[in-house]
Amino acid sequence: MTKDDTPQQSPNQQSLNEMEKLINTFDFRSMNEAWKKAKPFNHIVLDDFLTQETAASIVKEFPSFDDSVWYVYENAIEVKKAMNNWDRFGPKIYNLLWFLNSPSFIKDLEHLTACKLYPDFGLNGGGLHSHRSGGKLNTHLDYSIHPKLKLERRLNLIIYITPDWQADWGGDLGLWEHDEKENKPSKLLSKIAPMFNRAVLFDTTQNSWHGLPDPIQCPPNITRNSLAIYYLCDPRPAAVDRNRALFAPHKEQENDPEVLELIRKRSDFTKSQSIYRT
Repeated sequence: MTKDDTPQQSPNQQSLNEMEKLINTFDFRSMNEAWKKAKPFNHIVLDDFLTQETAASIVKEFPSFDDSVWYVYENAIEVKKAMNNWDRFGPKIYNLLWFLNSPSFIKDLEHLTACKLYPDFGLNGGGLHSHRSGGKLNTHLDYSIHPKLKLERRLNLIIYITPDWQADWGGDLGLWEHDEKENKPSKLLSKIAPMFNRAVLFDTTQNSWHGLPDPIQCPPNITRNSLAIYYLCDPRPAAVDRNRALFAPHKEQENDPEVLELIRKRSDFTKSQSIYRT
């Protein structure tokens, strides 16, 4: 791996003990029942996820929207910026992402999944994300099989990091039911506001349609910022062989041939990078 793909040195035990203080303490074992009962698929919301000191540091280190570090996604189904290069993270973000990929934290998450989980140090699809006013992300299913590791994506952890986010700005994470017959999202069952220092954890193996397809309406000087970490497992026999996200058209896009073709190409591993990232 290159220096852009993964951290280069494992921290010692003292460093790991310090990293544990970056987040507040959560008893995931006690959340198992709520996790299983959540609809339309297994998920939990964790408020005050980071310690106050960590959250403040992440805000300070988070790149500005106009910084040159970002990859730009700007098309009919995605309007956002993203960055997953370890060598461009500030020290607090670097340490936080390392800890969230550490064996000690992953072991806690396994109380929910009841299966062995693996980190993705390459942060494929993860890392930092930012949306300005007008930003959006059509409802979609995440990739199923990691394109390099060939493991199955099992969990998404998203941490929202914009202070004083207002409800009327939108940007809620929507969770949709799955239409088995049509293989598309049907009814919107849950909306999770991206409130500061809120984390959302959900299972991606349950036809987990999610997104924020309605354009955000925050002030021009505000951005909806988040960190995303994904966890993998050994592929299940029923795992779908999908190594790119599958998007759904939103509202008036349903009969738009250009959008439908964009979605088709976006889901094709050999064509997606030529159309969706600059």
